Amino acid sequence: MTVEQKSALIVAIVGMPARGKTYTARKIARYLNWRGHDAKVFNVGNYRRKHLGAKQPATFFDPENPEGRRARKQMAMAALEDMIGWLSDGGEVAIYDATNSTRVRRGLIQKTADEHQTKLIFVESICDMPSIIEENIRETKISSPDYRGIDEQHAVTDFRKRIAFYHQAYEPLQPDEGSWVKIIDVGRQIITNEITGYLPGRIVFFLMNIHLGKRLVWLTRHGESQYNVAGKIGGDSMLSARGEKFSTALSAHFSSPKRTPSEVWTSTLHRTIQTSKHLAIPTRHIKNLDELNAGVRDGLTYEQIKSRFPEEYAARKQNKFGYRYPQGESYQDLIRRLDPIIVELERKAKPVLIVAHQAVLRALYAYLMDIPPEQCPFLDMPLHTVIQLEPKAYGCAESRTSLDSSSDSATASSILGSNGGIS
Repeated sequence: MTVEQKSALIVAIVGMPARGKTYTARKIARYLNWRGHDAKVFNVGNYRRKHLGAKQPATFFDPENPEGRRARKQMAMAALEDMIGWLSDGGEVAIYDATNSTRVRRGLIQKTADEHQTKLIFVESICDMPSIIEENIRETKISSPDYRGIDEQHAVTDFRKRIAFYHQAYEPLQPDEGSWVKIIDVGRQIITNEITGYLPGRIVFFLMNIHLGKRLVWLTRHGESQYNVAGKIGGDSMLSARGEKFSTALSAHFSSPKRTPSEVWTSTLHRTIQTSKHLAIPTRHIKNLDELNAGVRDGLTYEQIKSRFPEEYAARKQNKFGYRYPQGESYQDLIRRLDPIIVELERKAKPVLIVAHQAVLRALYAYLMDIPPEQCPFLDMPLHTVIQLEPKAYGCAESRTSLDSSSDSATASSILGSNGGIS
């Protein structure tokens, strides 16, 4: 089987356990998918859990254990075979997520890539910082399927033994091993070797701007605006009385020491600036966060568009993601515009609150929650609701808090606000 697609690429992750490999693999895939590239993670650990069982003892990973070594190689080969099959069926970027800790194993991956005429780059995560390793061990215990239902101390002890076994056989990448990137101490230093081509270059740029530290991100729409009340799209209207109440409630919500954004990012439009005005937090007004541009249909209601421009209305209904307003934008265009925001958000090591617009938050939420971008026009972004997201190694924890002044409960996440704006 030969991979025919010329742009096909394999990204093979390298590193000891508890160095953020899976976190990095998922970030790469999520970013590329959000940008419109077809990317998929092939995690060898998932193959092991599926076919051999999740709760393998640390001795299973002992390099001197012939049965364990043979079983682990079988799982690695199964993932490799499935990955090549997926690329052959039209996949674009396959991320091979495993320790790949020896030259022999990496040589096997290189040989497979060469046989199928597929470009390969290795991404090695190196970290000797005890605090980061300990945090990752605890995070793995909490979220890894390997340790569900296991006593915490037992899980941590077992995982440390597993790390020690891998350390016995680990061989860092060398200059003669082709194209690679080394991420040292969670981004303190990035070293590259023989990186060429658009996609590898884009991946390197992304890796240079991410960090593996965990921090919160909050998303909220502006308060209800006068255009929301009138059912109009776009514009630069001021807040309604109800929107002003939300602005005050938002400030009270973030006065708690448990919720302390280091910065607030808003668009340059009045309704987001007004919404954030009571927050005693450094604030940036960023043009890229402005609402999706409705072009010459700005200021109309959807009923007016339907009656005056029925063909446009039908075209948008048929393909909401790709439809571009005349002299305006589509959701696809919006994602390209938001790319620098995502890079900055990944680079930021501290918690951030983003006050923006429905379409903008849909696109950002789709990225953070690893949702296919074509689904973002249909995501629920209610008014007067704060969405808290906490990225983790195996996903992203989410909670929603309604601050709707018309609600009897300030924390009833099921209460939705007006759906005005670009819907």
